[in-house]
Amino acid sequence: MNLDPVMDESAPLLAGLRRGDDHAFASLVRQHGGRMLATARRLLRDDDEAEDAVQEAFVSAARAIDGFAGDSKLSTWLHRIVVNTALMRLRSRRRRREEPIDDLLPRFDADGHHAEGVVGWETPSDVLLERRQTRAMVRRCIDELPERYRTVILLRDIEEMDTEETAHSIGSTPNAVKIRLHRARQALRTLLARELGRSEHASDDAPALAVSADQGRRRA
Repeated sequence: MNLDPVMDESAPLLAGLRRGDDHAFASLVRQHGGRMLATARRLLRDDDEAEDAVQEAFVSAARAIDGFAGDSKLSTWLHRIVVNTALMRLRSRRRRREEPIDDLLPRFDADGHHAEGVVGWETPSDVLLERRQTRAMVRRCIDELPERYRTVILLRDIEEMDTEETAHSIGSTPNAVKIRLHRARQALRTLLARELGRSEHASDDAPALAVSADQGRRRA
């Protein structure tokens, strides 16, 4: 019987990890540490805390490796662990009063029409983050969102988690995630519009750069 190519490639590493082989663990850190650190940094916005979260995630992975069934990629499994570790750290932070998001949402007149002009964005946030010239702008705008909205848009649009998984990770319901994500994308659209308005004369490509409030990853 032929093994799944992905599992076949990771089988020696998994075997070493399950034996407690230090070389296998070092290889795991070398192969996946950079991506896990980037994920933790996006969620925690603190380099030291992100590094601690990644170390904690690797320790958790080592302890749970016998329970890894292989029904997903090893990288996917590690990604879930570091995301959950970072979210636990976010929850453990002392709660601060969040700024309201209402000022960033669309406004409607008595007839139900938009009270202000709406800019039509076409490019998803994860694509913009891959473009060097807009990456800093998108990250800056995402960081301006209140924590619960920032977390949802990062998990869904950047970390590419589906609605069910996002809901489970943040202890919410799928419907609540959909509503919060929609509001987060609307707010992000407003923030990007403001940024682009300030820099429209600095770049010829500025009018084409944005995030869709209705697009995203197209998953249920």
